[in-house]
Amino acid sequence: MLDIDRLRADFPILDERAHDQPLIYFDNAATTQKPRAVIEAQSQYYRHSNANVHRASHYLSSRATEAFEQARHNVARFIGAASPREIIWTRGATEAINLVAHSYGRSQLGSGDLILVSTLEHHANIVPWQLLAEQVGARIEAIPLLDDGSLDPIAYRQLLQQNPRLVALTHASNALGTLNPVAEMTRAAQGVGAKVLIDGAQSTPHLAIDVQALGCDFFVFSGHKVFGPTGIGALWARESLLEAMPPWQAGGEMIEHVSFASTRFAGLPFKFEAGTPNIAGVIGLNAAIGYLQQLDRQAIEAHEMQLLNRALALCSEIPGFRPVGQAAQRVSLMSFCIDGLHQQDIGLMLDQHGIAVRAGHHCAMPLMQRLGLPGTLRASFAFYNTLEEVERFAAVLGQIVREQTRRPPQHSAVSVADTACAAAPDSADLLLRLEACRGWQARYREIMLLGKNLPVMAQSLRTDANRLHGCESHVWLSVEYRDGRLWLQMDADARVIRGLIALLLAAFNGKTATQILRFDLQGLFQRLALMQHLSPSRGNGLAAIVEAIYQQARARQDEDPG
Repeated sequence: MLDIDRLRADFPILDERAHDQPLIYFDNAATTQKPRAVIEAQSQYYRHSNANVHRASHYLSSRATEAFEQARHNVARFIGAASPREIIWTRGATEAINLVAHSYGRSQLGSGDLILVSTLEHHANIVPWQLLAEQVGARIEAIPLLDDGSLDPIAYRQLLQQNPRLVALTHASNALGTLNPVAEMTRAAQGVGAKVLIDGAQSTPHLAIDVQALGCDFFVFSGHKVFGPTGIGALWARESLLEAMPPWQAGGEMIEHVSFASTRFAGLPFKFEAGTPNIAGVIGLNAAIGYLQQLDRQAIEAHEMQLLNRALALCSEIPGFRPVGQAAQRVSLMSFCIDGLHQQDIGLMLDQHGIAVRAGHHCAMPLMQRLGLPGTLRASFAFYNTLEEVERFAAVLGQIVREQTRRPPQHSAVSVADTACAAAPDSADLLLRLEACRGWQARYREIMLLGKNLPVMAQSLRTDANRLHGCESHVWLSVEYRDGRLWLQMDADARVIRGLIALLLAAFNGKTATQILRFDLQGLFQRLALMQHLSPSRGNGLAAIVEAIYQQARARQDEDPG
């Protein structure tokens, strides 16, 4: 039986607090936390073995090279590779897929060749193939999705009748948790002559991987998702394929001999590893794998699924809770929506309680388009999470939903200027209210209240022409120029953005173009400590909204009254 308390003690960050609350970390699909063994392995390398690997003849280099290449052997055993020569170090799964697309794809695929990807894919397993298709004239088709979040097996078999040259599949979906039957799908694809790449970024943290049993031709994974460092990962490919593939980057280490007349490349695996590698990352990844191999992987998987099932059971009692993706086979990841509430708002409110989840499209925009959703909330679990954390999460989520249920929207059919006059609070009063809040959490609640009370923009104005881009949320801006002043009406589908909009309206509405452009907005943001507390995506979205307002003001500046 797993001793979860003992395992948690191996992860120093789990003792941290967030917003004066115990940290509950449910964003493991984005990156996992690191055990002390990984942290210390990298520190020990820098303290005692820091040197470049391979060609140097001194003691430190020999120690570093030995550790570096031992890690390659260990990774080969970890995923069932036939030889360490089949393990290529990369910066992560994304770079590994790009390596295959550039090297194998450009040398083996041509005009009219078909590449199959699935609707479940992360952008990293879509965009490299799109770039390749543009370069060589290949074409891409997507394997459709069933309503439960699993791939359509009948449609897949029909697509295979078109004799694809390459099939790229995620083992486990980062957005829904769906666990694809990749061994079966691989056999079917190879039966029509296709090569198969499996993205194992989300499966490797949860499952024991054996590339021989999977039968695929290429397998990729990232170190930071298997409790290792960021910036390191690996590509596994069959040695015969790697031998035939040309290098994709050139420089030091990947050569055997260079003259101005020609270059002779090094053998495997080095011909794919140009330049100084991430030595510390490799050593840290080796420590992470060693840590995992000491654990009972079956017991870990059972515990993680217990966390998932408990979360689903508790959250299903929350009004408006809607799970997204309910495939029969899945990893410990719960994607969901709350009817009537924006996922970004819920994510930010959970963060105020010390609970880290992910909100958005999860780098899976085609999947979200298929589901008809702008995004979801995602709680993803690892073995160091506890049932008590799941229960706390469900209780806080239920409290948020009860407190934040929206009032019926009140649309306005009057002009932009009239609505703006009625909606905009006095900027000085608003600033005093926000500055009077003790601490960011109180100020955040006030901003959310502003968003709740902001009048809803008339549906006739929520058009694509008025839509602002560059924000994760949907944001609309309508401007009326009257009597030398700009009158703004704005709305968004996320409450926190609506609160920030109320702040901007207070600062800008009814002002001349020159007054808008001269207003010390950065000073206002600094006084409220906005940018240091908003997430990067929220900060970028706010910057995009401000720039759109400035563009409107610049266009009218020459018309300002004398």
